[in-house]
Amino acid sequence: MEIHDLGHLIKRLQHRHHRTADARLIEVGTTLAQWDALRAIGRCPGASAHQLAVMTFQTDQSFGQLANRLISADLIERKAGHGRSFEHVLTQKGQATLERGSEVTRMMLQKSFSALDAQEQATLYALLMKIIDV
Repeated sequence: MEIHDLGHLIKRLQHRHHRTADARLIEVGTTLAQWDALRAIGRCPGASAHQLAVMTFQTDQSFGQLANRLISADLIERKAGHGRSFEHVLTQKGQATLERGSEVTRMMLQKSFSALDAQEQATLYALLMKIIDV
């Protein structure tokens, strides 16, 4: 095994998860990018657009455009925050979409990792955290 092979396998798994999640999230009326933004806002209500962009691996500009679409769809609200920043919160519709999307992605991930028993999943988690913390 070469180190590039390991990196490639991780990328393949991530790509498979993204494709599968996008296809299944359509069923609940959202996309992976939208659901991920709703999840970030749900975890950190009142967070600024910059904070949410970092949490969702987007640029500030990309997140701003996504937030505008979420506002238009009545999934989030934007309120004046500290200084010139805005805070983002979920609407009732946004909370319901987040919950339905979370169930879809949970089921997809359970199936994806079902080849690993609970101990192997915990080991994989610990190993990935070890790499991320470097």
